Amino acid sequence: MPEENGKRLAQDYAGLKPRKGWPNRNYKFFRYRLVPQIFKKLHGDPQHPVVDAPPDGKARVTWIGHASFLVQFEEHSILFDPNWAKWLGIVKRMAHPGILMEHMPEVDLVLVSHAHFDHLHKKSLKGVDARDGIVVPRGSGSLVRRLGFPAVREMKIWEERRINGLRILHTPSHHWGARFGHDTHRDYGGFVVASEKRSVFHCGDSAYFEGFKKIGAREDIDIALMPIGAYDTPSGRDVHMNPEEAVQAFEDLGARLMIPMHYGTFQLSNEPPEEPLQRLLAEAERRGLSDRVVVPHAGEGVEL
Repeated sequence: MPEENGKRLAQDYAGLKPRKGWPNRNYKFFRYRLVPQIFKKLHGDPQHPVVDAPPDGKARVTWIGHASFLVQFEEHSILFDPNWAKWLGIVKRMAHPGILMEHMPEVDLVLVSHAHFDHLHKKSLKGVDARDGIVVPRGSGSLVRRLGFPAVREMKIWEERRINGLRILHTPSHHWGARFGHDTHRDYGGFVVASEKRSVFHCGDSAYFEGFKKIGAREDIDIALMPIGAYDTPSGRDVHMNPEEAVQAFEDLGARLMIPMHYGTFQLSNEPPEEPLQRLLAEAERRGLSDRVVVPHAGEGVEL
Protein backbone atom coordinates (compact mmCIF):
# COMPACT_ATOMS: atom_id res chain seq x y z
CA MET A 1 0.00 0.00 0.00
CA PRO A 2 1.17 3.57 -0.62
CA GLU A 3 1.71 5.95 2.26
CA GLU A 4 1.23 9.62 2.98
CA ASN A 5 3.19 11.38 5.72
CA GLY A 6 4.56 8.01 6.83
CA LYS A 7 1.15 6.32 7.17
CA ARG A 8 -0.19 3.63 4.89
CA LEU A 9 -3.44 4.53 3.14
CA ALA A 10 -5.59 1.41 3.38
CA GLN A 11 -8.43 3.04 1.42
CA ASP A 12 -6.20 3.26 -1.66
CA TYR A 13 -5.36 -0.46 -1.61
CA ALA A 14 -7.63 -2.63 -3.76
CA GLY A 15 -6.70 -5.87 -2.01
CA LEU A 16 -6.46 -9.30 -3.60
CA LYS A 17 -9.77 -10.91 -2.64
CA PRO A 18 -12.20 -11.40 -5.56
CA ARG A 19 -15.83 -10.39 -5.24
CA LYS A 20 -18.82 -12.70 -5.24
CA GLY A 21 -19.56 -14.20 -8.64
CA TRP A 22 -15.93 -14.41 -9.75
CA PRO A 23 -16.15 -18.03 -11.09
CA ASN A 24 -18.82 -17.05 -13.63
CA ARG A 25 -16.95 -13.90 -14.62
CA ASN A 26 -13.75 -15.90 -15.11
CA TYR A 27 -15.55 -18.48 -17.24
CA LYS A 28 -17.00 -15.70 -19.39
CA PHE A 29 -13.57 -14.14 -19.74
CA PHE A 30 -11.91 -17.39 -20.77
CA ARG A 31 -14.71 -18.50 -23.11
CA TYR A 32 -15.63 -15.25 -24.83
CA ARG A 33 -12.47 -13.14 -24.62
CA LEU A 34 -9.29 -15.21 -24.24
CA VAL A 35 -10.05 -18.14 -26.54
CA PRO A 36 -11.30 -16.10 -29.54
CA GLN A 37 -8.38 -13.65 -29.43
CA ILE A 38 -5.84 -16.47 -29.78
CA PHE A 39 -6.87 -16.92 -33.43
CA LYS A 40 -6.97 -13.24 -34.42
CA LYS A 41 -4.17 -11.51 -36.28
CA LEU A 42 -2.57 -8.42 -34.85
CA HIS A 43 -3.74 -5.15 -36.38
CA GLY A 44 -2.07 -1.78 -36.73
CA ASP A 45 1.08 -0.52 -38.46
CA PRO A 46 4.22 0.31 -36.48
CA GLN A 47 5.71 3.73 -37.16
CA HIS A 48 9.23 5.09 -36.98
CA PRO A 49 9.57 7.52 -34.08
CA VAL A 50 10.31 11.18 -34.61
CA VAL A 51 13.73 11.54 -33.01
CA ASP A 52 14.05 15.33 -33.29
CA ALA A 53 13.08 17.30 -30.21
CA PRO A 54 9.62 18.90 -30.22
CA PRO A 55 9.60 22.60 -31.13
CA ASP A 56 9.23 25.68 -28.94
CA GLY A 57 9.50 23.93 -25.61
CA LYS A 58 6.54 21.66 -26.29
CA ALA A 59 6.18 18.01 -25.25
CA ARG A 60 5.62 15.21 -27.75
CA VAL A 61 3.74 12.14 -26.52
CA THR A 62 3.74 8.94 -28.60
CA TRP A 63 1.56 6.01 -27.57
CA ILE A 64 3.32 2.69 -28.15
CA GLY A 65 0.42 0.60 -26.88
CA HIS A 66 -1.24 -0.39 -23.59
CA ALA A 67 0.39 1.88 -20.96
CA SER A 68 3.64 2.39 -22.91
CA PHE A 69 4.55 5.92 -24.01
CA LEU A 70 7.56 7.71 -25.40
CA VAL A 71 7.54 11.28 -24.08
CA GLN A 72 9.95 13.83 -25.53
CA PHE A 73 10.66 17.24 -24.07
CA GLU A 74 12.88 19.90 -25.60
CA GLU A 75 16.02 18.45 -24.01
CA HIS A 76 14.92 15.13 -22.49
CA SER A 77 13.09 11.93 -23.36
CA ILE A 78 11.43 9.34 -21.14
CA LEU A 79 9.71 6.00 -21.55
CA PHE A 80 6.73 4.93 -19.44
CA ASP A 81 5.89 1.25 -18.76
CA PRO A 82 7.55 -0.20 -21.90
CA ASN A 83 5.96 -3.43 -23.07
CA TRP A 84 6.58 -5.04 -26.45
CA ALA A 85 5.35 -8.50 -25.42
CA LYS A 86 3.40 -10.57 -27.93
CA TRP A 87 1.95 -12.66 -25.10
CA LEU A 88 1.27 -12.08 -21.41
CA GLY A 89 0.83 -15.67 -20.30
CA ILE A 90 -2.20 -16.83 -22.29
CA VAL A 91 -3.25 -13.28 -23.19
CA LYS A 92 -2.25 -12.44 -26.77
CA ARG A 93 -1.43 -8.94 -27.92
CA MET A 94 -4.19 -7.54 -30.14
CA ALA A 95 -2.33 -4.68 -31.85
CA HIS A 96 1.21 -4.20 -33.09
CA PRO A 97 3.27 -1.75 -31.04
CA GLY A 98 3.16 1.78 -32.40
CA ILE A 99 6.98 1.77 -32.36
CA LEU A 100 8.99 -1.43 -32.64
CA MET A 101 11.64 -2.04 -30.00
CA GLU A 102 14.43 -2.09 -32.58
CA HIS A 103 13.42 1.39 -33.75
CA MET A 104 13.40 2.98 -30.32
CA PRO A 105 15.90 5.79 -29.75
CA GLU A 106 17.95 5.96 -26.58
CA VAL A 107 16.04 7.76 -23.83
CA ASP A 108 17.12 9.56 -20.69
CA LEU A 109 14.92 7.73 -18.21
CA VAL A 110 12.47 4.83 -17.85
CA LEU A 111 9.62 5.00 -15.35
CA VAL A 112 7.54 1.97 -14.35
CA SER A 113 4.28 2.55 -12.48
CA HIS A 114 4.03 -0.82 -10.71
CA ALA A 115 5.18 -4.43 -10.81
CA HIS A 116 2.30 -6.10 -12.68
CA PHE A 117 3.44 -8.09 -15.70
CA ASP A 118 1.67 -5.85 -18.22
CA HIS A 119 3.54 -2.79 -16.87
CA LEU A 120 6.87 -4.15 -15.66
CA HIS A 121 7.82 -6.47 -18.52
CA LYS A 122 11.38 -7.61 -17.96
CA LYS A 123 12.17 -8.73 -21.50
CA SER A 124 11.08 -5.37 -22.86
CA LEU A 125 13.04 -3.49 -20.21
CA LYS A 126 16.20 -5.41 -21.14
CA GLY A 127 15.96 -3.98 -24.64
CA VAL A 128 15.77 -0.33 -23.54
CA ASP A 129 18.76 2.04 -23.52
CA ALA A 130 18.31 4.69 -20.81
CA ARG A 131 21.19 7.02 -19.95
CA ASP A 132 19.93 7.88 -16.45
CA GLY A 133 18.45 4.48 -15.59
CA ILE A 134 15.05 3.49 -14.30
CA VAL A 135 12.59 4.67 -11.63
CA VAL A 136 10.21 2.22 -9.93
CA PRO A 137 7.92 2.38 -6.89
CA ARG A 138 9.37 1.48 -3.52
CA GLY A 139 9.78 -2.28 -3.19
CA SER A 140 10.27 -3.06 -6.88
CA GLY A 141 13.95 -2.25 -7.30
CA SER A 142 14.91 -5.90 -6.85
CA LEU A 143 12.92 -6.78 -9.98
CA VAL A 144 14.95 -4.56 -12.30
CA ARG A 145 18.46 -4.42 -10.84
CA ARG A 146 19.82 -7.14 -13.13
CA LEU A 147 18.31 -5.77 -16.34
CA GLY A 148 21.29 -3.64 -17.32
CA PHE A 149 20.25 -0.14 -16.22
CA PRO A 150 23.06 2.19 -15.10
CA ALA A 151 20.99 3.31 -12.10
CA VAL A 152 17.90 2.00 -10.27
CA ARG A 153 15.88 4.40 -8.14
CA GLU A 154 12.93 3.52 -5.91
CA MET A 155 10.46 6.26 -4.99
CA LYS A 156 7.83 6.58 -2.26
CA ILE A 157 4.39 8.01 -2.86
CA TRP A 158 4.53 11.85 -2.96
CA GLU A 159 8.33 11.69 -3.12
CA GLU A 160 9.83 14.23 -5.50
CA ARG A 161 13.24 14.07 -7.17
CA ARG A 162 15.19 15.97 -9.78
CA ILE A 163 16.98 13.76 -12.27
CA ASN A 164 19.18 15.42 -14.87
CA GLY A 165 16.95 18.47 -15.27
CA LEU A 166 13.56 16.72 -14.95
CA ARG A 167 11.30 16.95 -11.91
CA ILE A 168 9.76 13.57 -11.03
CA LEU A 169 6.85 13.21 -8.60
CA HIS A 170 5.51 9.77 -7.64
CA THR A 171 1.74 10.03 -7.23
CA PRO A 172 -0.81 7.76 -5.50
CA SER A 173 -3.42 5.54 -7.12
CA HIS A 174 -6.16 3.12 -6.05
CA HIS A 175 -4.76 -0.25 -7.11
CA TRP A 176 -2.30 -2.83 -5.78
CA GLY A 177 1.34 -3.65 -6.43
CA ALA A 178 1.89 -7.37 -5.78
CA ARG A 179 3.43 -9.20 -8.72
CA PHE A 180 2.76 -12.73 -7.48
CA GLY A 181 0.30 -12.33 -4.58
CA HIS A 182 2.61 -12.71 -1.60
CA ASP A 183 4.70 -9.60 -2.32
CA THR A 184 2.16 -7.03 -1.20
CA HIS A 185 4.93 -4.77 0.10
CA ARG A 186 5.47 -3.34 -3.38
CA ASP A 187 4.08 0.16 -3.88
CA TYR A 188 2.21 1.38 -6.97
CA GLY A 189 1.09 4.67 -8.44
CA GLY A 190 1.69 7.16 -11.23
CA PHE A 191 4.20 9.87 -12.08
CA VAL A 192 4.24 13.55 -12.92
CA VAL A 193 7.28 14.37 -15.05
CA ALA A 194 8.01 18.03 -15.70
CA SER A 195 10.56 19.95 -17.69
CA GLU A 196 10.86 23.72 -17.34
CA LYS A 197 7.95 24.30 -19.75
CA ARG A 198 5.76 21.18 -19.87
CA SER A 199 4.42 18.52 -17.51
CA VAL A 200 3.04 15.05 -18.25
CA PHE A 201 1.07 12.85 -15.84
CA HIS A 202 1.06 9.07 -16.30
CA CYS A 203 -1.67 7.61 -14.13
CA GLY A 204 -0.44 4.03 -13.99
CA ASP A 205 -3.33 1.72 -13.10
CA SER A 206 -6.07 3.05 -10.85
CA ALA A 207 -9.72 2.91 -9.97
CA TYR A 208 -11.37 6.28 -9.50
CA PHE A 209 -10.54 7.83 -6.12
CA GLU A 210 -10.26 11.18 -4.37
CA GLY A 211 -6.50 11.23 -4.88
CA PHE A 212 -6.91 12.75 -8.35
CA LYS A 213 -8.20 15.94 -6.75
CA LYS A 214 -5.14 16.05 -4.48
CA ILE A 215 -2.81 15.61 -7.45
CA GLY A 216 -4.64 18.32 -9.39
CA ALA A 217 -4.51 20.73 -6.47
CA ARG A 218 -0.76 20.26 -6.20
CA GLU A 219 0.33 20.04 -9.83
CA ASP A 220 -0.11 22.07 -13.02
CA ILE A 221 -0.49 19.29 -15.61
CA ASP A 222 -0.37 19.81 -19.35
CA ILE A 223 -1.01 16.25 -20.60
CA ALA A 224 -2.69 13.46 -18.63
CA LEU A 225 -2.27 9.84 -19.79
CA MET A 226 -5.36 8.12 -18.41
CA PRO A 227 -6.38 4.42 -18.40
CA ILE A 228 -9.86 3.70 -19.77
CA GLY A 229 -10.01 -0.11 -20.13
CA ALA A 230 -10.04 -3.40 -18.17
CA TYR A 231 -12.90 -2.22 -15.96
CA ASP A 232 -15.13 -5.31 -16.22
CA THR A 233 -12.63 -7.46 -14.35
CA PRO A 234 -13.12 -11.22 -13.91
CA SER A 235 -12.33 -10.81 -10.21
CA GLY A 236 -14.90 -8.04 -9.80
CA ARG A 237 -12.39 -5.97 -7.84
CA ASP A 238 -12.35 -2.18 -7.95
CA VAL A 239 -8.98 -1.75 -9.66
CA HIS A 240 -9.50 0.15 -12.94
CA MET A 241 -11.57 3.10 -14.16
CA ASN A 242 -14.26 2.94 -16.79
CA PRO A 243 -14.13 5.69 -19.45
CA GLU A 244 -16.61 7.95 -17.67
CA GLU A 245 -14.59 7.76 -14.47
CA ALA A 246 -11.39 8.46 -16.39
CA VAL A 247 -12.91 11.66 -17.79
CA GLN A 248 -13.97 12.68 -14.29
CA ALA A 249 -10.45 12.01 -13.03
CA PHE A 250 -9.08 14.11 -15.90
CA GLU A 251 -11.30 17.00 -14.81
CA ASP A 252 -10.24 16.50 -11.19
CA LEU A 253 -6.62 16.81 -12.29
CA GLY A 254 -7.29 20.05 -14.13
CA ALA A 255 -5.05 18.91 -16.98
CA ARG A 256 -5.15 20.62 -20.37
CA LEU A 257 -5.18 17.51 -22.55
CA MET A 258 -6.12 13.87 -22.02
CA ILE A 259 -4.72 10.93 -23.98
CA PRO A 260 -6.27 7.51 -23.23
CA MET A 261 -4.31 4.33 -22.60
CA HIS A 262 -4.74 0.79 -21.24
CA TYR A 263 -7.14 -0.32 -23.94
CA GLY A 264 -6.99 -2.06 -27.31
CA THR A 265 -3.68 -3.87 -26.76
CA PHE A 266 -4.25 -6.72 -24.29
CA GLN A 267 -7.68 -8.17 -23.49
CA LEU A 268 -7.57 -8.17 -19.69
CA SER A 269 -11.28 -8.10 -18.80
CA ASN A 270 -14.78 -8.79 -20.02
CA GLU A 271 -15.81 -5.60 -21.81
CA PRO A 272 -15.75 -5.76 -25.64
CA PRO A 273 -12.41 -4.45 -26.95
CA GLU A 274 -14.04 -1.61 -28.90
CA GLU A 275 -16.21 -0.41 -26.00
CA PRO A 276 -13.74 1.71 -23.94
CA LEU A 277 -12.95 4.09 -26.78
CA GLN A 278 -16.59 4.39 -27.83
CA ARG A 279 -17.65 5.28 -24.30
CA LEU A 280 -14.75 7.70 -23.88
CA LEU A 281 -15.64 9.68 -27.00
CA ALA A 282 -19.32 9.76 -26.05
CA GLU A 283 -18.55 11.00 -22.53
CA ALA A 284 -16.12 13.63 -23.80
CA GLU A 285 -18.79 14.94 -26.17
CA ARG A 286 -21.44 14.92 -23.43
CA ARG A 287 -19.21 17.00 -21.16
CA GLY A 288 -18.07 19.37 -23.91
CA LEU A 289 -14.48 18.12 -23.71
CA SER A 290 -14.04 16.66 -27.19
CA ASP A 291 -11.38 19.25 -28.08
CA ARG A 292 -9.35 18.30 -24.98
CA VAL A 293 -9.51 14.50 -25.34
CA VAL A 294 -7.11 13.36 -28.06
CA VAL A 295 -7.02 9.77 -29.31
CA PRO A 296 -3.86 9.20 -31.36
CA HIS A 297 -3.11 6.09 -33.34
CA ALA A 298 -0.30 4.00 -31.88
CA GLY A 299 2.99 5.43 -33.11
CA GLU A 300 1.53 8.89 -33.75
CA GLY A 301 3.05 11.75 -31.77
CA VAL A 302 0.86 14.40 -30.14
CA GLU A 303 2.47 17.76 -29.37
CA LEU A 304 1.35 20.38 -26.87
